[in-house]
Amino acid sequence: MQKFPSLVAITPVDTSIRSLLLSKQLAKSLMQQGVVVVDESTDSHRTDAVRVFVGEGASGDDGIYVNTQKLTGDEFADVSYLLALFDGQQSVGIRNASKPLHFVAITACPTGVAHTFMAADALKLGAERLGYTIDVETQGSVGAKNILSEESIARADFVILATDIEVNADRFAGKKIYRTSTGHALKKTDATFDAAIQTASVHTTVTATPSSTASSQQSGGVYKHLLTGVSYMLPMVVAGGLLIALSFVFGIKAFEVEGSLAAALMGTGKAAFGLMVPLLAGYIAYSIADRPGLVAGLIGGALAGTLGAGFLGGIVAGFLAGYVSLFLAKKLTLPVTLEALKPILIIPLISSLIVGLAMYYVIGTPVAYVLSQMEYFLANMGTANAVILGMILAGMMCVDLGGPINKAAYAFSVGLLTSESYFPMAAAMAGGMVPAIGIGLATLFAAKKFSENERSAGKAAMVLGACFISEGAIPFAAKDPMRVIPCCIAGGVLTGALVALFDITLVAPHGGVFVLLIPGTVNHALMYLVAIGAGSLLTAVSYAIIKPKETIAKIEAIN
Repeated sequence: MQKFPSLVAITPVDTSIRSLLLSKQLAKSLMQQGVVVVDESTDSHRTDAVRVFVGEGASGDDGIYVNTQKLTGDEFADVSYLLALFDGQQSVGIRNASKPLHFVAITACPTGVAHTFMAADALKLGAERLGYTIDVETQGSVGAKNILSEESIARADFVILATDIEVNADRFAGKKIYRTSTGHALKKTDATFDAAIQTASVHTTVTATPSSTASSQQSGGVYKHLLTGVSYMLPMVVAGGLLIALSFVFGIKAFEVEGSLAAALMGTGKAAFGLMVPLLAGYIAYSIADRPGLVAGLIGGALAGTLGAGFLGGIVAGFLAGYVSLFLAKKLTLPVTLEALKPILIIPLISSLIVGLAMYYVIGTPVAYVLSQMEYFLANMGTANAVILGMILAGMMCVDLGGPINKAAYAFSVGLLTSESYFPMAAAMAGGMVPAIGIGLATLFAAKKFSENERSAGKAAMVLGACFISEGAIPFAAKDPMRVIPCCIAGGVLTGALVALFDITLVAPHGGVFVLLIPGTVNHALMYLVAIGAGSLLTAVSYAIIKPKETIAKIEAIN
C-alpha cells in the first residue's frame, strides 16, 4: 500500500515570498498526515530524510523538485496529490534537481512552414522554463532540420511527436512517446510536457509491417491521414500551378503553339497536376498503413484521375487502400519463412487488386458524377453564390488560424485545383492573409493600447501574413481570443466576398502576395490586393476600436 515517508526535509531554493509560503503550506499538509518535517538548514545531519526543494530554480542536489510556477498551494490539501508526489507519479513541477528530464521532439505540420517552427520554438522555451532539456527536430517544407542524434535519443526520457501529419517513429523504439498536434504544443506547451510525462507509452515497431501505426491512428484519425496526403501533394501543386502561370507570360493562348516554350511549360505544369491525386491517395494510405499501403494508394489515385473522379476519388481510394492494407497486415497470418513477403508482395498485390476493382466497379462512376456536379456548380454559379462561397472559405481560414477548420477550407480549395477551379483557392489564400496583416496593422493604428513587445510582434505578423502564414496572429488570439477571432473572421469574410465580386482566380496554392510577381498566377492582381487590403483594414480598425485601453496598463504593470 502506498504511504508517506516518515521524515521529510523541505528547503526553499529561492528567497521569494511565494516559495517560502508554499514551503510552509506543504510542511503543514504533510504534518497533518503524520510526517515529521525538518528544516534541512538546521538539521543537515538528518541524512535519512526525503529531500524536497520548493521554488523556481534548480537546487543542484538530488531530491524532489516542486516548481512553484505551476502551483497554487491548494494541491497540497489533496492527499492523493501528496502521495503521488512522493511516489514519483505526480509530474506537475517535479523532477530530479541534479538530472533534469531530457526530451526529444519532432514538429511537423501539413505545409511545413509556420506551425512546424513555431511549435518547435514553444517547446524549447517551455522546456527551459520548466527546467527540462530538449532537442527538437523540425520536418518542414525544406526537409528535416536539427536532426536528432542517436545520443540524444538514447538518453531521452520522453519523446514528443507534435505533428499534424504522420512521421516515421521507428528510431524511437523502446522509448516513451507522446503524440499531439503542433497547435496544442504551441498554445498549451506546459500541458504538453505534463501530458507527455503522465501518459506517454512505450513505442514498439515491427520491421516492414504497418502494425506500428496503431498509435498514430488513435492520436490522429481520419483528419491526420488526410493532412498527411495533402502535405505530400502540396509541393506538386505549387510547382504545377506556377509552371502553368509561367506559360501565360507569353500570352494566354501561347501554349497552343506546338513546340513553343509556353507549350512546354504548360505540359510540364499539367504533368505535375496529373501526379497530384496519386500523391494525395498514396500518402493517405501511407499514413494509415505505412509502406505496404503506398502502392495501392498510388494506383487508386491514378485510377481516380483516369476515371474522372478527381481529388474526391483520390481521397476515397487513399483511405480504402490504407485500411485494406492495414487489415491484411494484422489479420493475414503466414509461416515464418513467408512473412517477409507480406509487405513487398502479398499486401501490395491484394490491396491493389481490391482498390482497383472497387474504383472501376463501385467508387469511380458515382464519385466522378459528384465531382462533375461540383465543377458545374462552380463554373456556372451566379455572383450571389460565388460571394457566399468566397465568404465561407475565407472566413473559415480565419477561425482557428491554422487549425482544423482552416486546414479543411485550404484542403478543399487545393483539391479543386485538380479540376481547374481556381476561384476557391483565391478566396482561401486571400482570407488566410487577413488575420496576421490586420492584427499587425491594429498595433500601428492603436499603438498606445499595445505593449512594446506586442508592437514588435505586430510588425512580424504583417510580414508573416503577406507570406500567407495566418499563424502570425496566434500570439494575439491566445491573449484575447474573444475579440481577435471575430475581428479576423469579419475581415476574412469581406475579403472572400470581394474576391468573388472581382471574379479573381489563383493557380498557385501558396506564396502569399509574392506569387503576384509571377505573371498569370492571378488574373486580376491589383483587385486581389484591394480585396486583401480591405479585409485587413476591417480587421485592424475593428480590433483597434474594441481593444480595451486598460490592457496595456496591466501588461506594463506586470513587466
